[in-house]
Amino acid sequence: MRKTYRRPVAVPKKRYRVNAEITAPEVRVLTEEEHIGVMPIAEAIAMAKEAEMDLVEIEPGGTPPVVKLTDFGRFQYQKEKDLQKQKAKQKKTEIKGIRLSLRIGEHDLETRRGQAKKFLEQNDKVKLELVLRGRERQHTDLARKILEQFVEALKEAGFVLAIDEPISLQGGRMSTTLGIKK
Repeated sequence: MRKTYRRPVAVPKKRYRVNAEITAPEVRVLTEEEHIGVMPIAEAIAMAKEAEMDLVEIEPGGTPPVVKLTDFGRFQYQKEKDLQKQKAKQKKTEIKGIRLSLRIGEHDLETRRGQAKKFLEQNDKVKLELVLRGRERQHTDLARKILEQFVEALKEAGFVLAIDEPISLQGGRMSTTLGIKK
């Protein structure tokens, strides 16, 4: 069987203009410690060369644009490090699936409720699926009732639920998706 591989999509990096790439006639100059003020670009570049530093445009949309006297390599490294910290703090919401059946026993139903509670406490979404097989397909009203009772039991347990996807029947599956209301 033939496998297809997709290349990861490259996220464009923010490109900073450095030294002679800065085109504005006047700039607001900052250093690590202080705000120097507004000055012509030529004077700012001369000041950067004298201090053996780079002039990096950090806010091109300002009037005048804001530049910083710093070592460009260290500046880039710090920005990448900050980006990595932000990525580490993000938690992606996952959709956890719980399968039920029309003939599920009370104890099994209670076990599934415990799993759903655990998933919701971890801020994950829960997709409830009830599979209807054979002649069970004629009893969609019973299936809907089981799902509604499951949702009600979670609400009684103290969860404020947001129903992301209402109960729907697709083929032989009845499903709904729940999450915590924020």
